[in-house]
Amino acid sequence: MNTHKALLAALLVPLGATLAIAPAAFAATPSAPPAASAAGPKEAAPAAFGSPEAALGRVAHPLRTTEPRGGLADLRPFGRMVGDARVVGLGEATHSSHEFFTLRHRVLRYLVEEKGFRAFALEAPWSTGLRLDAYLTHGTGDLKQIMDEEFQGTYRWWNNAEYRDLLQWIRAYNVKHPKDPVRFVGDDGGFAGAQLYDKVGAYAAKARPELAPKLTELYRGLRPATDAETYVNDYLAKPLAERKELAERTGRAVDLLKKRPGTGADADAHAWALQHATAIHQMTTLYAFDWDDPQDISAGMRYRDRIMAENVTWWQQRTGDKILLAAHNGHLTLKAYAPGTCPKAQGEFLREQLGDGYLSVGLTFDHGSFNAFGQDGAVHRFTAGPAAPGTTEHTLDRVRHRDYVVDLRNAPATARTWLATPHTVKNIGATYPGIADAPQIRLAASHDVVIHLHRVQAARMLK
Repeated sequence: MNTHKALLAALLVPLGATLAIAPAAFAATPSAPPAASAAGPKEAAPAAFGSPEAALGRVAHPLRTTEPRGGLADLRPFGRMVGDARVVGLGEATHSSHEFFTLRHRVLRYLVEEKGFRAFALEAPWSTGLRLDAYLTHGTGDLKQIMDEEFQGTYRWWNNAEYRDLLQWIRAYNVKHPKDPVRFVGDDGGFAGAQLYDKVGAYAAKARPELAPKLTELYRGLRPATDAETYVNDYLAKPLAERKELAERTGRAVDLLKKRPGTGADADAHAWALQHATAIHQMTTLYAFDWDDPQDISAGMRYRDRIMAENVTWWQQRTGDKILLAAHNGHLTLKAYAPGTCPKAQGEFLREQLGDGYLSVGLTFDHGSFNAFGQDGAVHRFTAGPAAPGTTEHTLDRVRHRDYVVDLRNAPATARTWLATPHTVKNIGATYPGIADAPQIRLAASHDVVIHLHRVQAARMLK
């Protein structure tokens, strides 16, 4: 197995989805998107009295649309489900379907306008988040250039028309509300951009000049001088021993800053510099795992989800912002979908750190299309047929609404046994097919709320 290719797959594809073939129940083929369905209620077979779909239908709330424009009144029941949560994790069952992105945009609008949310966090590097945040709050840079340069490799799924529209909406909102902006957070550790080294160095030069030469030496050879994809490929080509030594060096840089805590007016600047140094160390630590060793893969995946949760929690507690968090269902779940590959998910860490301040919202779909890497490494558009009987989506799609949101915490007793029983669920990552495309999960143990969509279509990638 090629080490750095395997690492990229395990690191950036949810739950190691490149390692095996998906079960036949969810077989999908490269294809054009399916024809559009009617906008009204589904023509499903009548649900039997007392069935889980009938019970869920009594408490499910229909969605008017998945598109971001227009009125938001149909999201008020969702707002009641959110309650006082400070972080709402809104998932996706594929990494590249139009409706998952547009619904996320619509929910963000609602949470910003009606619930006081002021940050959007994405499964992207911390340094990417800083660059996008500067654009969204101050207009720094060009959005197309930032997206092209930051969303590379398997982060390319975020370089799509739907996220461009979401980011443009945030920018327009911030122009109108410069003193109360919506911020952007990158919570992942797959890359550490040059600005992180520059920010840590600038802080040290100004506030801790005695540390500046030591930090310069510890960071020697690490600051990126190429594009992100080239940098990561070159970094992963280094021998494991060298990557471990680099992680040890960046850890010493973090320790140096911790030993010189900020006080008074310097406290905030010090906290941010320490977080930037921590993000650098997160990347080098992530790449110091042996991704050809199955046990190390499991430990590395657990580490990745832990640092994503820590970065979100750090931002929330530092700024006070309420955050809409975007990631795959398998990261935002309250209980790992595939514990053998990813033993503890970001959502589990967030529940431990924030308690009921974290809300997990899973997104499911019955059928439709999505973009993903094929087994040949190229990008393809795949189509998934209607869910097979006995699967999670088959039951959810028989609820009387086409697209809807349902609070699993308040499900009727008739549905609770079904929700507590393991059922197969679609869980399609960046590469298709994959080892965790159809795990068995207990829906009630995995998410607080579910949004089910009848049909999705592939997102429009920009590059």
